[in-house]
Amino acid sequence: MSPTIYRDGNKRFFFFSREEPRMHVHISSPDGEAKFWLEPTIALADYAGFNKKDLNRLQQIVEDQADEFKRNWTRYFGS
Repeated sequence: MSPTIYRDGNKRFFFFSREEPRMHVHISSPDGEAKFWLEPTIALADYAGFNKKDLNRLQQIVEDQADEFKRNWTRYFGS
């Protein structure tokens, strides 16, 4: 199961169930995919298809929504 936690246009922000314990978020769209770490700092972990401008925009969204993403992570996976 991969719960969607946020949408921005055609971009879906979600978690993979029990993929790994480190807090992170995945983003998928017709243009590409990306993964950002949420801890210990927000950082791009991996991507495919997105250009630099897209990645900068995605990072800004992740930074802006980080508290909410972390709350969703804790609610979904537990502490």
